[in-house]
Amino acid sequence: GLEHSVSTVTEVHLKKGDGTLTTLKRNDSGWMVLERSWPADLSRVRRLLLNLGALNVVEEKTRLPANYPTIGVEDLNTAKAAGTEVTVIAPARTWSLIVGKPSGAKSGYVRVSGAAQSLLAAPLLTVEPDPKSWLDHALIDLAAERLREIEEHPADAVAFTAARQKKEDAHFAVSPVPKGRELSNPAAADTLSAALSGVTLEDVSKATPPADAKPARAVFRTFDGLEIEASGRKDGSRALLSLLARSTAPATAAEAQKLNARLEGWEFEIPDYKYAAIFVPLTELLKPLPEPKKPGTQPKPAAVPPGG
Repeated sequence: GLEHSVSTVTEVHLKKGDGTLTTLKRNDSGWMVLERSWPADLSRVRRLLLNLGALNVVEEKTRLPANYPTIGVEDLNTAKAAGTEVTVIAPARTWSLIVGKPSGAKSGYVRVSGAAQSLLAAPLLTVEPDPKSWLDHALIDLAAERLREIEEHPADAVAFTAARQKKEDAHFAVSPVPKGRELSNPAAADTLSAALSGVTLEDVSKATPPADAKPARAVFRTFDGLEIEASGRKDGSRALLSLLARSTAPATAAEAQKLNARLEGWEFEIPDYKYAAIFVPLTELLKPLPEPKKPGTQPKPAAVPPGG
C-alpha cells in the first residue's frame, strides 16, 4: 500500500542494532533530520520512499532465523546485526522492513519486520543509518565575480587584504606584501574570490567552540554590499566553519537576512580542501625565499682550460 501513500508519509526511521539512528520528519518546509535539527536532502528522501513503494519480490529466500545473518536480515537485537530497519509512518499506516545485504547492483535481501519469510527484492535500497548522510549538504554559494575584497586574518600569521577596484580588473591586489617579497604571480590571490563558491557541509552541530579556541577569520565583501564573515578552527581531523552575513547596502539586506536565518548559530564540518581555500596564509601567495647556503660551503673554482 505504500506505493499509493508516499505523499502522506510524515516520518521515516532508519535504525541499526548498534544504536545508530536517523529520524526523518516532514514539516511545512520539507524534511528535517531530527538528530541534527537540519534540513534533509529532499531528493534523497523522495528517492527512498519511491523505491520502497516500488519494491517487488524477485524470489523468496530462507525462512530459518539461523540463516538470516547470511543475508543480513536478522532481528536488530544485537550490535552485530548487519541489516538496517526502515520504518515508514503515515497517518493511516506504518510499514517496517529490515534491509539486508545487496545482491548485485539492482536488488537486495529484505524481510518484513516480524515476518519469517526473507526475500530478494528490487530495486536495491540505499538506507545508510548515519544522520549526516541524509543532510542537505548545500551550504553557501557566493559567485566569484561578485567579490570586491577579502580580508584574511589567520590564527597564527600576519593579516592581509586582497582587493580589486572594479569587476573588470584582471587580478586582485594584495596588501601589505612584506618588504623584499613579491607575489608568486599576478593572479596569486584571484582564487580567493571563489573560496565561498559551492561550499558543501559534511556534518553540522550547534556552534559551541571551546573558550580557548583561536579561530582563523576571513571577511568576504561583494560589490553590491554583502559581507560574509567566516570563522574556522580545526578539531582533530575535522575542519569546522561558522558563517555570519551582514549587509552594507539596501540591495543585499534581504539576502543577508535569509543567509543568517539558515547559518547563524551553527558550526559546519567541511572538506579540508575547502577549508584551506577559505583560510589562506599570505606565505602561500608569495614567491618562496631562496634556500640559505649551507655553512662552510665554498664556490667551485673555475675550470682551467687545457694548456691554461
